[in-house]
Amino acid sequence: MQIFDQWESEIRGYCRSYPTIFARAINARQFDEQGKEYIDFFAGAGVLNFGHNNPHMKEAVISFLQNNGVTHSLDMATSVKRDFIKAFVEIILLPRKMDYKLQFVGPTGSNAVEAALKLARRVTGRTDVVACGQGFHGMTLGALACTANAYFRNAAGVPLNNVTHIPFESGPGGGMQNLHDLRVAYQSGSSGTDLPAAFLVETIQAEGGVNIASKEWLQGVQALAHDLGALFIIDDIQVGCGRTGQYFSFEDLGVDPDIICLAKGIGGLGTPLAMNLIKPEHDSHWKPGEHTGTFRGQGISFVAGREALRYFENDELMQRTQERCGGITQRLEKIADEFGDGKFVVRGKGMIHGLDVADNDLAKGIARQCFDDGLLIGPCGVTSRVIKFIPPLTSTDEDIAQGFDIFSHAVAKKTGA
Repeated sequence: MQIFDQWESEIRGYCRSYPTIFARAINARQFDEQGKEYIDFFAGAGVLNFGHNNPHMKEAVISFLQNNGVTHSLDMATSVKRDFIKAFVEIILLPRKMDYKLQFVGPTGSNAVEAALKLARRVTGRTDVVACGQGFHGMTLGALACTANAYFRNAAGVPLNNVTHIPFESGPGGGMQNLHDLRVAYQSGSSGTDLPAAFLVETIQAEGGVNIASKEWLQGVQALAHDLGALFIIDDIQVGCGRTGQYFSFEDLGVDPDIICLAKGIGGLGTPLAMNLIKPEHDSHWKPGEHTGTFRGQGISFVAGREALRYFENDELMQRTQERCGGITQRLEKIADEFGDGKFVVRGKGMIHGLDVADNDLAKGIARQCFDDGLLIGPCGVTSRVIKFIPPLTSTDEDIAQGFDIFSHAVAKKTGA
């Protein structure tokens, strides 16, 4: 690790939790330079929904490179970009009767959020945006203003303005009564509250602690946004692309977002790609080139992303993801009952789960014990006291079972049970 310690910036973070040098990976397993094997329940913070080095994607990318495909194209038209768009429309949008324009915004989720905020402000002529406490939307200044985590916000160096944070449904002060009170305040001519351009929400706050919004609350947020003339934006960056057992995390929640922010899993192989889905009546407010970016035309990402879409040509993977949800929940609830002394709380949907152990030191200790024993997981949430599980959707039954065996052993050791 000497090279990294000597030359890489102090900003590096994840490597401090995983102090080894990884050399290769396949599906849900990574191997370090010493040959030690790790089951990966972190999956690139939700990027690797289809596993490390997915063989179908790898084969397609190798063929693309060997045939001198266009690897970088800005926003010019290419055959692989056309193939991705056509597949996304036919496999994802049309069966769901969804009408959106696809805006490729650059390689990161932060860029997707930035573009969504710009457009919402353009469409409405307003400046303020409503986001949620405990939410995470990115590190660039506009997205960071919507992010609630004080540790990240304090690094900005400038005021983070034009965003109002309201409680998430499960947060302190959150819920339907809060939405009612907000409606009264916004509709009052003397409250001093400016009307917002947009409400930006996650259906599941992944980094915020796997906090899951209800159908009633999300519909309430959407209704409030539209009644106020604001856009309703869903950040589906970490929990979209099949993570919850459906392509979009909100398909069973009865909402119809004006803008959907996607990234992470849509690149398929772990290569960068981010995209906003925008209602056509809002997309028409853009002028050519107003939001640009050098890396919008990633040929490798289009190739791998198109292969990822093949998993949604039938219901097999999503049915398995939904079925596995119950088994993972039961396993975590058993661990909570056995070692939590009534303090542990399990939350999850599809194949994203969180175990709130109510103590950040305990969470970090469990995560480090898991690493030592060959399992990669990561704490999240308020004071990092929630342990998050986001294994690849393509994990085998053996991967899942062995990973939770390691986790159970780590919890037992760190709780002294």
